[in-house]
Amino acid sequence: MAEAHRTARRMLSLGLFMPNCSNMPSISTHEVVSDQWTYAENELLAQRAEALGFDYLFPVSRWRGFGGETNFLGTSLETTTWAAALLRTTERINIFSTVHVPLFHPFVVAKMGATLAHMSSDRWGLNVVSGWSAREFGMMGVELAEHSRRYERTAAFIEILRGLWDSTQQPLNHHSDWYRVIDGEASPIPQRQPQIANAGTSADAQSMTARLCDWAFISTPSIAAVGSIVESIASQAAVHHRRVRTAIFPFLLWADSRSEAEDRLAAIIASKDSVAVDNWLHDLTAGSGSFDDFTKDMLAASGGGVHVVGTAADVVEQLIEAHRLGVDAVMLTFPQYRDDLERFARDIQPALVDANIVAP
Repeated sequence: MAEAHRTARRMLSLGLFMPNCSNMPSISTHEVVSDQWTYAENELLAQRAEALGFDYLFPVSRWRGFGGETNFLGTSLETTTWAAALLRTTERINIFSTVHVPLFHPFVVAKMGATLAHMSSDRWGLNVVSGWSAREFGMMGVELAEHSRRYERTAAFIEILRGLWDSTQQPLNHHSDWYRVIDGEASPIPQRQPQIANAGTSADAQSMTARLCDWAFISTPSIAAVGSIVESIASQAAVHHRRVRTAIFPFLLWADSRSEAEDRLAAIIASKDSVAVDNWLHDLTAGSGSFDDFTKDMLAASGGGVHVVGTAADVVEQLIEAHRLGVDAVMLTFPQYRDDLERFARDIQPALVDANIVAP
C-alpha cells in the first residue's frame, strides 16, 4: 500500500514556514534579523515565494513568548488577519492560517474561513492546533484538557467546520462535550472545502488527522525518521478511505563546505537563549507529545524544524530523500529568510527541478 501511495503522489511542493513571529526560527541571539517578523517583510517574502513557484505559506500562531533574552516568538502577527492581507497581495499561492482550537468557536472560524476563501478564489487553508502551552493559555484563564481530550475537541471542531462549509449538511446539528449546535447555518460557503492541516505527531494527533484532515504537518528529529510517521498516517487514513498529505518544516543551512555549514549551526547553538529553550521544552514535553525526541540544541537551532545542513548538494539530497519517504511538501525555514530564499532559488531549487522532484 505504501509503495502505491508513493507512486501516485505529486511532485514535492515548496512552501515557506513564515517568520510572522519574532526571533524565528532559532531560539538564539546569533545574527537575529530583528525586523523579519514584520508584515512588510512577510509580504515581500510571500510575493517572492509566489514568483519562484512556491505553492504554500504557513504561519506560526503564538499569544505569548517564552521569556529569556530573546522572548522567543513573543511578538507575533495574528494569522487570520495576516492571511487576509497576503491573499490580496498575491494571485496564486495558497496561504494558511493557524488557529488554536481552545480560543475560537468553530462558527467564528467557519465565517472567517469562508470570507478568506471567497476573497481569494479558494486559496485559503486552515492549520488547527489543539493547544499545548499551559503558560500561554493560563494567562487567559483557559485550562487545557488532558492530551487525548484535546484531540476529541479538535475532532468536533473540524466536524462542525466541515458541516458549515457544506450546504448539503445544513441545518447542522451537533452535540458533544465541547459544542452544541442547533439548526446551524452559515453563508457564504467556500466553493470547495478549504484544506485543513493538523500539526502534531503524537498517536492522538495521527489518529485524528488520518480521519479528518487533508494535511499532516509534522516535525521529526531527522529526515530518516519521516518515513515511519508518513506510513503510519497513510495506513490509518486508508482505513477511512482517505488520503492525507504530509508536510515537514526543514531548517535549511548550507555553505560551500559541510564543515562551514556545521560551524554556522554550532554558532547558533553556542548563543542559544537557555531560559527560552528551557521554557519551550518544558511546555512542549508537558503538553505536546510531538517533540519528545528533540534535544535542547536541536530545538534551539531551529525551533523544532528538522535540520538539513551541509553543502547545497547535501540539502538537495536530503530533500529528495524526504520526498522518497513520502513527504508531499516542505515548508522551508531559513536563518535569514530574504537572503536565504534567494540563495535557495539559485543554489538548490534548480537541482530539485533537474531531479524531477519539483515542478519547473
